Amino acid sequence: MATITKKPIGQLHEKISVKLDKADYLPAFEKSLKEYSKKANIPGFRPGKVPAGMIKRMYGPSLFMDEVLKTVDKELIGYLQNENVDIFAQPLPMETDDLAKLDVNNPSEYTFDFEVGLKPRFDMADLGEADIKAYNIDITDEMVNQEIERLQNRFGNMTDKETVDGDENIVNITFEELDADGNLVEGGKKVEDSVLLKYFSEETRKDFIGKTTGDEVVITLGNAFSTGDAEYIGKDLGLDENDATSKDKKFKVTITKVGQLDKKELNEEFFEQLHPGGEVKTEDDLKAKTKDEILKYWATQSRNQIHDQIFHSLVDHTKIDFPEAFLKKWMVTQNQPQEGQPGKTEEQIEKEMPSFLNQLKWTLISDKIVNDHAISVSPDELRDFTKQQLFNYMGGNAPLVEEQDWVNDYVNRMMKDRKYVEESYNRLQSEKIFEWAEQQIKPTSTPISADDFTKMVSEHQHHHH
Repeated sequence: MATITKKPIGQLHEKISVKLDKADYLPAFEKSLKEYSKKANIPGFRPGKVPAGMIKRMYGPSLFMDEVLKTVDKELIGYLQNENVDIFAQPLPMETDDLAKLDVNNPSEYTFDFEVGLKPRFDMADLGEADIKAYNIDITDEMVNQEIERLQNRFGNMTDKETVDGDENIVNITFEELDADGNLVEGGKKVEDSVLLKYFSEETRKDFIGKTTGDEVVITLGNAFSTGDAEYIGKDLGLDENDATSKDKKFKVTITKVGQLDKKELNEEFFEQLHPGGEVKTEDDLKAKTKDEILKYWATQSRNQIHDQIFHSLVDHTKIDFPEAFLKKWMVTQNQPQEGQPGKTEEQIEKEMPSFLNQLKWTLISDKIVNDHAISVSPDELRDFTKQQLFNYMGGNAPLVEEQDWVNDYVNRMMKDRKYVEESYNRLQSEKIFEWAEQQIKPTSTPISADDFTKMVSEHQHHHH
């Protein structure tokens, strides 16, 4: 019978030794050999009539090794499960001479060693003591007027012009990413967009005045637009909104068309176009509705910021020890060179360890919250989430399509997409984790302007990159 022993070799780092007696693997090997002899197709012999000695000489060594290693894996996995050993990743085989000693003609005792990294026990930081701010963004009349003007521009009419001559011009442009030396980046961003000239910074607007179709302007994203507009344009360009370096990217901007925007008039026809159903009939109604939508937007941004503070409070103030020596070895095995990929050096892995351990810490904390508070996502919640995504894509007209058969067909099809289900499950579970966390905190209400809030978030993202 197999004998399994373990001994510590570092912090949360243990060696597990699996010692096999020949009785542990020999019956399985002999059975495998017999089954193989029945199926072997060797010229000169009828199926099932190949001499056992020939089969053993030809295939015995590989079958012998397979059965020994299968037995080792079975014994190791059984031990970890029976003893409830909670480990990171999977056991790593240690170098052993016994692998080279495997001899089909002389079955013997063999010992195989593995190293494992143990998951730590820990106490989570008390969110009730966390210094959390709930930012209340001041929604000004200027913000409401700017949003209404943006809507007027969006739905307005445009007439063609020869040259750029004023802030109300719309320029159709092609963005092409440049490197630090001003050369086009091979495979870089190339996006067509339309931008109202007034959204560029004052200095950049001067560069466009007098330009016509085919002319070019070189910009740096963060200098060409205000922080908010740079983020808006960055989304159009497919840039990561959490990447603080995006504002430093350079682009060659080529004008493909120039137009003059005639804003939509504020009348009942426009109000109905924006808000079908007649709930907005006057300019005052539109301002009230627009302010309510702006409030909802910034309330979401403020809640996201609370979640960010919760994340950092838990990660920064929860002490967790890790089997770092084991994890480094494991990362090395996961980053070996492969076809088309160079892999990572030990120096690169060493540099990435702090970020990796922070991510691992959050995973452990999340798992603890899920397990301690029985957080789960039901199949019905997944289906409802999938439906809601579909309705949002269609403009939110859920009542119009809720009972239609094709909706359920779509949901059923998505429920068979393993990747989609995993991603949706993780997203819903994450939302529930933060919902639980929000019940534990005692946030301080903190007034702030939209500009200051945006600047604070931008600086925070830059700090953590």
